[in-house]
Amino acid sequence: LKSGIDILVGTPGRIKDHIQNSKLELSSVKHVVLDEVDHMLDMGFAEQVEEILGSSYKKGSENNPQTLLFSATCPRWVYDVAKKYMRDEYEQIDLIGKKTQRTATTVEHLAIQCRSSQRAGVLGDIIQVYSGSRGRTIVFCETKKEAHELAMNASLKQDAQSLHGDIQQQQREITLKGFRNGVFEVLIATNVAARGLDIPEVDLVIQCSPPK
Repeated sequence: LKSGIDILVGTPGRIKDHIQNSKLELSSVKHVVLDEVDHMLDMGFAEQVEEILGSSYKKGSENNPQTLLFSATCPRWVYDVAKKYMRDEYEQIDLIGKKTQRTATTVEHLAIQCRSSQRAGVLGDIIQVYSGSRGRTIVFCETKKEAHELAMNASLKQDAQSLHGDIQQQQREITLKGFRNGVFEVLIATNVAARGLDIPEVDLVIQCSPPK
C-alpha cells in the first residue's frame, strides 16, 4: 500500500480499518466493483460500504467512479439502493433472464418431516441412501450451535465436521480442504458456506429448515 497500487480487493471491515488508520486514501478511485451486491448492501454492510465510498462519490458529479455491481440474486431493493452509486442511465445486464424461479432439471427435491430429536439419525440414513459411496454432503443449519452439535452427534453414522463463523479462517480452509479431498464426507455448516464453494463431488445438499 505504501508504494502505491493499481487494484485493491478487500472486505468492507478491513478497508475501513485502513482508511481510519490513514493507510488508505480513496479520493482518486476510478472504478468501484461490489461483488455479491445484495450481501454488500444488506443492513449489516450498507453502512460500512457507504462510509468507504463517501470520499470517492460526490452527489451529481460527472467524475464519480465507474460503478459495477455483480450478484447472482438481485431482489428489487438492491436496484433501489444501488441507484445511490449509479448514474440515472445505468445499464442492467441480465445473464439469467426469465429463469429466476427455475431449478436445474437434473436436481431432485425432497421434503422430509421428522422430529428434531430424530434428525441426526434420519440425516444419517438419507446421506447413506442419496450420497453414494464416495459422494459428499453439505448440511445447512440456521445457527453455529446447531451445526456444532449436529456434527458431534453420535447418531450420525458418517464422518462429519462443522463450519461456521466462530471457526478461525485458517481452520475453515483446513476443513474445506479435508472435505474436498474426501478426508470426511459430511460438512455441516451455517450460511458461511452458502457462497463461493465449488466442490463437484457434492451429490447431496440438505437444509435442516427452510432457508430464510
